[in-house]
Amino acid sequence: MLLIAGLGNPGPKHENNRHNVGFMAADAIARRHSFSPWSRKFQGLVAEGRIGGEKVLLIKPQTFMNLSGQSVGEAMRFHKLGPSDLIVLYDELDLAPARVRIKTGGGAGGHNGIRSIDAHCGKDYRRVRIGIGHPGIKEMVSPHVLGDFAKADREWLEPLLDAIADHAGMLVSGDDNGFMNKVSLALRGPDEPKAAKPAPKGQSHIRQARPKGPAAQVPESGPMAAMLRKLFGGSD
Repeated sequence: MLLIAGLGNPGPKHENNRHNVGFMAADAIARRHSFSPWSRKFQGLVAEGRIGGEKVLLIKPQTFMNLSGQSVGEAMRFHKLGPSDLIVLYDELDLAPARVRIKTGGGAGGHNGIRSIDAHCGKDYRRVRIGIGHPGIKEMVSPHVLGDFAKADREWLEPLLDAIADHAGMLVSGDDNGFMNKVSLALRGPDEPKAAKPAPKGQSHIRQARPKGPAAQVPESGPMAAMLRKLFGGSD
């Protein structure tokens, strides 16, 4: 059995916050794989189901982000699970929007939800970091994280959540690299430029971009024609 925890803050006020992308990912997985309805247990909301033949318990802690470990730890102790049976989905400031990276263990990176889980559950669990981007200055971090996703963000957020849910089987089976590759292929980040069209073979981009002008007209008679014939060896 695996425990997949999506992190966030409870209540409608926080529903669309960037900090709640872990909740959003857990909801997408539950919908895609026809999990049971959410019910209250372990100081959180839980849903049960199977992914790729593996029994999975989804949990969304309702303790608020900073105390996430209380809820996740209670569920782990009840089901006699270890850190290797835990996967945590959460927001990552240090990743560009629409990027997903997975690592096992490591530090909390300033994330209070992860710090709480580390304290209650140990550190050697798999962390699915979902990029929300950094506002650029430290003073704006809190309003950025606790602010709602912008309408423009929906262009990448909804396909990203769908991709996470669609390929959750790879996550459950332990194919972290395959999972990240599939999610990356499913969408392109908002800051990724489109590839330039290749120039025709043997032709540079500079030449391709320069329109071809009309051929120069060579005079057939007059002083200029006589001079050109003299220069290039033509006959008079």
